[in-house]
Amino acid sequence: MKKIAVFTSGGDAPGMNACIRSVVRTAVYNKVEIMGIIHGYNGMIADDFVQMNSRSVSNIIQRGGTILKTARSEKFLTAEGRRSAFENLKKNGIEGIICIGGNGTFTGAKIFFEEYGIPSIGAPGTIDNDLYGTDFTIGFDTAINTAVDAIDKIRDTAESHDRVFFIEVMGRHAGFIALSSGTAGGAEVILVPEAKDDWKKLTHYFSGKNKIHKAFSIVVVAEGDEHGGALKIVEHLKKNMPGFDPRVTILGHVQRGGSPTAYDRVLASRLGNAAVEALLRGETNKMAGLINNNIILTSYDDAINKTKPLNSELLRLVDVFNV
Repeated sequence: MKKIAVFTSGGDAPGMNACIRSVVRTAVYNKVEIMGIIHGYNGMIADDFVQMNSRSVSNIIQRGGTILKTARSEKFLTAEGRRSAFENLKKNGIEGIICIGGNGTFTGAKIFFEEYGIPSIGAPGTIDNDLYGTDFTIGFDTAINTAVDAIDKIRDTAESHDRVFFIEVMGRHAGFIALSSGTAGGAEVILVPEAKDDWKKLTHYFSGKNKIHKAFSIVVVAEGDEHGGALKIVEHLKKNMPGFDPRVTILGHVQRGGSPTAYDRVLASRLGNAAVEALLRGETNKMAGLINNNIILTSYDDAINKTKPLNSELLRLVDVFNV
């Protein structure tokens, strides 16, 4: 390959810039021309390409967000949109692409290859940490540290007022952020989509003779918990427990931003480098991940469709520590 492109897609994640930097400099090191695509698949359709070099990615490793911008593309879901994207890649001489994103990003790349034969390698950039084939995704470590910092601050207020706080973190389909940040933040109860008995634990904790007599409590809730987000859960509890008056804090998009941690910078650098080298070796339709500190390539099919399990030991520790 003589010319490749890189783009970011889906939700932004701290460390995406570090990954872009790694991709660009690995391409330059291998004497391969590299272009950036602005706004992900939308930019591919709109022919929004920029030439990149080593200086293009100077002083970005510490920055949150993505200098290439990101978007969720409705147009790329259409055959017409993908045709336009292919024609623009061909016009610009692009022979392969590096995709930094999550499930939707890799699904699009897989379909694109099946229709037009454009090879790609993915780097897992999502704070949710829900992709099979990697122990950690780019942005997850930063997101949980942001959440823990918020939990620590809320705990101060909870203790001062002898109050219960429900803290909602991101995770529409997976509880990795809730489980890690809740464990590190000393939460008494953690509600995640994967655990079907967590509602029973919650009601046991707060009801009747089984109530644990603590002056204050912290409950961490994944936004995608099957019983609803923190607001719905608290509303239901208040209907069934007169006098129960907890507070709710929804952390929201603050978890996506901020300077990436050292771990995320190193992870992004390793995965970006591995993605480019794999593409130049002739690999395609695979995601570069990190398993047991080793770089592993996983097919898009497996990364997208296989379920990554939560750490069962952490789930057990929540119960052990709340005696």
